[in-house]
Amino acid sequence: MRTLGIDLASNPANTGVCRLWWRDGQARLERLEVGADDAALLAHCADLEVIGIDAPFGWPQAFLAELAGPDVPEVAPPDWTPGRRDALRWRATDWYSRHTLGRWPLSVSTDLIGVPALRCRGLLARLGVHDRSGDGRVFETYPAGALQQWGFRSTGYKGAKGRSARQHLLANLEGRAPWLVLNEEARALIAKSDDALDALVAALNARACQLGWTLGPADAADRAAAVREGWIHLPRPDA
Repeated sequence: MRTLGIDLASNPANTGVCRLWWRDGQARLERLEVGADDAALLAHCADLEVIGIDAPFGWPQAFLAELAGPDVPEVAPPDWTPGRRDALRWRATDWYSRHTLGRWPLSVSTDLIGVPALRCRGLLARLGVHDRSGDGRVFETYPAGALQQWGFRSTGYKGAKGRSARQHLLANLEGRAPWLVLNEEARALIAKSDDALDALVAALNARACQLGWTLGPADAADRAAAVREGWIHLPRPDA
């Protein structure tokens, strides 16, 4: 079987894609590239069994309700409180990730990650995704969170300054996963681009999703919210 990892950016030039072929006890790299528009992503997805996308699948329900409400200048909104602020900023899955990882993911409603989320919304619609909680084929992933769950370094590997950190992280990953078969071209691209590394991690995370080795919604309320808001499928530490 094959898994696809997508590090979705607002700019196609910064969008990473990784295809892994799982066979005979190995995960063999089929393709790793950075620079994919929506047409290229949909072509990659066409024959893939499981897809992990690094981008929020939706927005907090309270935030959507706020936007859908009447914009009447003379009508004051509810009092501003920390509780109301947090309800507008965070999804159910963000709260769960904060509890699990000890840190917040980026807020889809108040951080720049909201721009890739807008692109992701269109991609999900074209893939026929109606249940954003993880429909069995398409899952929301969070590479930094996955790395932390697996015991790897999960900060400081972004951008040009993170080149050596990416190389060290990849060496540790290959050491812990001798069944992962890469090539020198892929290693060079990962050294150059954190988008490539995140796409690889998303493809690995997708396999954990397919095997049921991730942390799903904790209760009925989280499951109901996740259908619309999305759900970050963090791998279990032992996955």
